[in-house]
Amino acid sequence: MPAFFDRILRAGEGRLLRELGKVVAVVNGHEARISALSDADLRAQTALFQKRFSEGESLDELLPEAFAVVREAAKRTLGQRHYDVQLMGGAALHRGNIAEMRTGEGKTLVATLPSYLNALAGRGVHVVTTNDYLAERDSEWMGRIHRFLGLKVGVILANMTPAQRREAYLADITYGTNNEFGFDYLRDNMAWSLEECVQRDHFFAVVDEVDSILIDEARTPLIISGPADKATKWYVEFANHVGKLQRDVHYEVDEKKKTVGILEDGVTKVEELLQIGNLYEAANTPMIGYLNNAVRAKELFKRDKDYVVMNGELLIVDEHTGRMLAGRRYSEGLHQALEAKERIEIKDENQTLATITLQNYFRLYGKLSGMTGTAMTEASEFYQIYKLGVVPIPTNREMIRIDQADLVYKSEAGKFVAVTADIADKHRKGQPVLVGTVSVEKSEELSAFLRKSGVPHEVLNAKHHEREAAIIARAGVLGAVTVATNMAGRGTDIMLGGNPEFMADFELQRRGISPVDNAEAYEVAWPDEIARQKAAVAKGHEEVIALGGLYVLGTERHESRRIDNQLRGRSGRQGDPGESRFYLSLQDELMRRFNSGMVERFLSAAGIPEDEPIESKMVSNAIRSAQTQVEAQNFEMRKNVLKYDDVMNRQRQV
Repeated sequence: MPAFFDRILRAGEGRLLRELGKVVAVVNGHEARISALSDADLRAQTALFQKRFSEGESLDELLPEAFAVVREAAKRTLGQRHYDVQLMGGAALHRGNIAEMRTGEGKTLVATLPSYLNALAGRGVHVVTTNDYLAERDSEWMGRIHRFLGLKVGVILANMTPAQRREAYLADITYGTNNEFGFDYLRDNMAWSLEECVQRDHFFAVVDEVDSILIDEARTPLIISGPADKATKWYVEFANHVGKLQRDVHYEVDEKKKTVGILEDGVTKVEELLQIGNLYEAANTPMIGYLNNAVRAKELFKRDKDYVVMNGELLIVDEHTGRMLAGRRYSEGLHQALEAKERIEIKDENQTLATITLQNYFRLYGKLSGMTGTAMTEASEFYQIYKLGVVPIPTNREMIRIDQADLVYKSEAGKFVAVTADIADKHRKGQPVLVGTVSVEKSEELSAFLRKSGVPHEVLNAKHHEREAAIIARAGVLGAVTVATNMAGRGTDIMLGGNPEFMADFELQRRGISPVDNAEAYEVAWPDEIARQKAAVAKGHEEVIALGGLYVLGTERHESRRIDNQLRGRSGRQGDPGESRFYLSLQDELMRRFNSGMVERFLSAAGIPEDEPIESKMVSNAIRSAQTQVEAQNFEMRKNVLKYDDVMNRQRQV
């Protein structure tokens, strides 16, 4: 079925791109006139557009002039002019589509076009990002354009009070994360009076990294919970008991489905340990839940991969973004079982007071649009579930990155030795390297290998997130080595030679000049500071280009092809040269879960040593097939969640 949908969806692409091309020509026709306006006259256009809208002109009719005004404001505030392809992306978003744009094509700047245009309707526009860091950065950075044009810009951050949130939602354009928007909606549903509510209309949303939010996170329920029972002694007791149980003797584990099952010998052993006659007697029923959670905590959840322990607290790590989810807890006793396993304070149990999935939250919007570098692989799902079309926007410059074939090793140790040697070699030449790992644990393991080899490097994972902006801004400079989890795979633009905008902003804020609190002083100081930083970066940029650009090295395949493509996409931005390669081993999780036995038998028969790579079609096909299987499984799960969620949605609307 999806293949059939894909054919239909691709058939209309050319026609749509031609239509968008015509829109761009009209916008360009206004450029000379708009460029001649003074700052005050340019700012006055906003009030004129609002008046014309109130008198019956549609947003579609205002689009060409409004886009031309935003383009001019961007030139005057940020020193950046929207390319024609960015105008195409903006028009696609305004029409309620997903714009697929490659990394480095300036998606963040594209969002300023439809958000300004739709804000003219006066009903509020939500720009949705995947984390607080991006929401705050974009509201300050891109907000300069909107503030210059006389619009109010708000941002919703995790630690804000209801009064601050209400004010942010009353702004013309509000930036925030999917979680903050979703939780505010749930809290509003629980409010006793309208005065307590913080959100207003769900008029129009632009979702950045839309595949991450509407597909990877779609099944994640947002849950507001209240206190239930006190934590019991049984969590600790069962954490101790499962240490005495053996896998495949007392219980079995299905890694593909992420489930556990207690075997008959396991039941007998637990009855012995608890000194009870029958585990399945009505009085002992709660024990089965404690037992299952204790086994799941032992076998399916790994420290520094699925969660981290910091300052005595167990924090979940998002498998798709590599970030810590502060304030989120697993439900139904699983979080307590993990706390017992790690021997830290066990917090009280919670009960669900209100819940919604992200799938259903985003279907509340009258008009929805999104941007990402990788959407075509899921085009049929976007259409079936959200009725969103995917429009692949052409690149501004041709992509010349070289994607090398995968190198596969028999063991993980052999793979890490080869990875370290490759990084050291590139570092000696001065070529910047970005290394992608799948978990906090693996990033620290590789960091230890690099330290032993004397390779200076930065580590970016959930434990070091507060230095993220500074690490990314310098990841493209001569000789830089950055080891990162999926955190560096999205929303990060690695510029060869360094990021002059970040460095200029950092310098001005260091001098106490903020783009929000001292907006006028900031705009006056900006041109000189950015010119100084651009001159400093230009020399390094040329040197890095001569060395072949950014080298992206993946150390494991993710179960989603899109996340692999996101990592590759950090290199080769805006026509720059670049190179990428994945190093894999048969002990990697994806291979272990899907059919590595067959591949391993083939390698043993061929007598291939640990430290020698294999370039084999059979191995590459096994990986591709594993990824396709996981993606198909996940799509089915999302469709099923939606069926159940639709029933609740009708009740919410009642």
